[in-house]
Formats: sequence, structure tokens, C-alpha cells
Amino acid sequence: MKGLSLIISGALLLAGCGANNTPPQAPIPGESTSAKMRTLETGAQVIQSRPPVEAISAYLDGFHFYSGDKNGQMEAHHYVTVLNEDVMQAVIYDGNTKDARLMGVEYIISERLFNTLPPEEKKLWHSHQYEVKSGSLVAPGLPAVADHALMSKIVNTYGKTWHTWHTDRDKTLPLGIPALMMGFTGEGQLDPALLADRDRRLGIDTQEIKRQRADIVAHPVAKGANAWQRGEVIQLQRGQGGGEHARGDTAHFGTAEQNQQAHSH
Repeated sequence: MKGLSLIISGALLLAGCGANNTPPQAPIPGESTSAKMRTLETGAQVIQSRPPVEAISAYLDGFHFYSGDKNGQMEAHHYVTVLNEDVMQAVIYDGNTKDARLMGVEYIISERLFNTLPPEEKKLWHSHQYEVKSGSLVAPGLPAVADHALMSKIVNTYGKTWHTWHTDRDKTLPLGIPALMMGFTGEGQLDPALLADRDRRLGIDTQEIKRQRADIVAHPVAKGANAWQRGEVIQLQRGQGGGEHARGDTAHFGTAEQNQQAHSH
């Protein structure tokens, strides 16, 4: 996505805001960082290069929920790297401050690539059409013109998201097993209190952003995405347990029926 990279780079020259207003909520155990460790950290920052980190070029803020548990909702701060015209990757945090917790990762691919995936693989991916068109996915700090160009690229992409640290569930450490996350696809799904709190902190108006994106062309959602809407809930399990709260030994993909039973308990 060379064109997208240029859009983002140009926008970043114009806008350096959109951060340091959402600290992590979950405390973590452990002693305060020692002076020795801080010295080592500072030295490493000066001496070592970090090409993969420096390649991150965009900050997106949106919302996820656990596949099979639409009430398990949380805000997700994405820091995105453009790999090529069809593939992006994002590291996801529970805040946008320097001490934010790394929650997981999201892989983002074009509609063209999504349509090449086998049916079982497609079930792991969610669409971005509604997130973009509704204004619930935002790029904090970008001017409106740059935001419009960026979202026009993202609107017809698909994401596969795994969360590894469930800070929304009072997990003070990255306990349990990874959870597959999904994105919202229609009105009335996202908790309005979550949205209102996000808008307040970021100083934005989701409804106004929605109006500004009215002319962005969203294709019909490709067949196979958003499997949760068809009752096909996919989560990792331990033994015969149910998702990241389960106890046991072997993690595996649960069937839709197994996961539906697990989430009913």
C-alpha cells in the first residue's frame, strides 16, 4: 500500500496528537522499575535500532468483542504497519500511553486476498465495512481529508484478531489462552457507554465522522466473514473447557456447538 503509506506519512507531519489520553485501567503486580533498569533502557534506546517498530505508521482506535460473547466488549488501540498493497499488521494495546498493555495483534488483508482463503479460514476473519462507515473506527489526530483517504483504503479489508492479555476482565497479567475477537457489523451492537467515553477522551464526535464518511464506497461483505453471525463461534479451548476462562491442558479449536454450550454456562 505505497499510496496509503504516503497518505499516512503526510498526515503525521500535520498532526502529532491523538495519544496520552487513555491510560491502562488494570494494575499489574511487580516492583517499580529500578534506576539501573531505566539506565539500561535509555542506553538501549540510544544505541539499538528498531526497524519493525519504526515502521508503524498509523494509529487506529476501535472496538472488539469476544467471538461468541458480544457482551465482552472493549476499546482497542491499533498501531499499524503497512506491509504492501494488500496486507497490514497491527499491535493492539489497551491504551495509548507509554505504559499501555499489549493486548494482542490484528492482521488486515484486502478483499482480494480474503476471497482466496479456504472456507474454514474465512471464519476467523471479520469485516471492516460497518466499523468504517459507522465512525466507530477512527484515526485520532488525523485531519479529515487524511482520515477519509485512509478509511477509504480500510473499508473493504478484513481482519483476524487475537487478544492475548484480557485486561478488560481484570487480568493483571497475560493469563489464560488467546481469544479470537470480532468486529461490530450493525447498529445496536456496540455499548453506547463505551462509545461515549471514547469520544469524550479523544474529543471527537462519532456521528459527525459517520456523516463525513457517507460517500466512502463499502462493498457487500464477502461470503464467509463474520462467522459469529451464523452461530459459528470459534475459540481456542483447553481440553473440554470453554475459551480463555477454561482450565486444562491442551488448547484446540472448539466447534460452534461446543463453544455455544461453553458460553451458555
